[in-house]
Amino acid sequence: MSARPLVLVVDSGDQTYRGYCLEQVAAFYDVVLLTGTEPSWEKPYIVDHAVADLHDTTALFAAGRALAARHELAGVVTWSEWHLVPTARLARALGLPSNSVEVMRACRNKAIARTLFARHGVPSAASRTARSLLEAGLATMTIGYPAVFKPAAFAGSIGVIRVDRPEELPSAFEFASAGASQSRENTVVLVEEYLDGPEISVECVTHHGVTTAVAVTRKSLGPAPYFNETGHTVDARDPLLALVAPVASAAIRALGITDGIQHVEMRLVDGRPRLIEVNARIGGDMIGHLVRIATGIDLPKAAADLACGRTPDLTPTRRGAAGIRMLYPAASGTLTERKINQPFAAHTPWLQQVQWTHQVGDPLLLPPDGDLFTARAGFYIVTGRDTTEVNERLDTATDEITVTTQAAR
Repeated sequence: MSARPLVLVVDSGDQTYRGYCLEQVAAFYDVVLLTGTEPSWEKPYIVDHAVADLHDTTALFAAGRALAARHELAGVVTWSEWHLVPTARLARALGLPSNSVEVMRACRNKAIARTLFARHGVPSAASRTARSLLEAGLATMTIGYPAVFKPAAFAGSIGVIRVDRPEELPSAFEFASAGASQSRENTVVLVEEYLDGPEISVECVTHHGVTTAVAVTRKSLGPAPYFNETGHTVDARDPLLALVAPVASAAIRALGITDGIQHVEMRLVDGRPRLIEVNARIGGDMIGHLVRIATGIDLPKAAADLACGRTPDLTPTRRGAAGIRMLYPAASGTLTERKINQPFAAHTPWLQQVQWTHQVGDPLLLPPDGDLFTARAGFYIVTGRDTTEVNERLDTATDEITVTTQAAR
């Protein structure tokens, strides 16, 4: 029998973007996995598993209880946005540490979060709910233009669109509604004030109600009116951290979060932070991996520590920088070519990873017809001493990578 504590992971996610999370947790914990499909790449990192429909609360609970009957679990954790509420409910049912179900619901529902931010004086965006095009139009009369339409309970910038003029209202509401309809929790559309300024996120760890901001992620976005994230950089010595950390902590307190990892998104408007949302899990797009490269802080391990009632080690051991850039085609179509200059890749030590997520012959669809899952051909990651060097290297690598599509005839 292993002497290591056992942690239950709900939904390991896909190997490309979330494999590092499971790998890093398994380095310190024995892992039992609750998954929607039979494990494949996860097998080296788990000691047991159960398969269930993770969107069926009854099935998820039954599978979780079965694993708990076979193992003495120390905690339960997820890095899946879609399973934050069921995981909190399961943890409480098993008598394991967790935030309350109500707190996780507030994190998932951006309308509730906005109300709490306002109540606690956290600088945020003006926001109104809209269940119809008429309500959306009335909301813009109060909020003004430009405005942002977005699903109240979704993620990945899906269904998020900027509206600059009244004549754009019908198509924008239809786009946001299509994204909102994919949610199993709330299908309402939000009409919000457009925050004009650079977008960042603050990667936070909260333990017993005390939040530590461990890193700032600077984001790059694709062309308006959509909000597709095209890249991220993390610098261990980013001077922004001191400015934005207090606002991130205030937002986390407003939501009532006491423990866990938070990916807090905000924009700098006239140099001052304004909240977009708090995601109660490790950031996507390999951000947790970038944090580890830049600072040495292991967010997946910290998530497991907190889930098991342990104090995480947040001591930085590195002072570098790292960045990721997503590979989008110039236009929607069938992927006909994807390649990197091999001599460049072989002789460039700061090019840490090139990862393809679509094969030649696959369709790549940009918004409004597609989303991040259908638009990206892959990504690459580079390292450097600071943000400036990382951005230079991201640009250098771009010239060595080809992504070509052919439009349908």
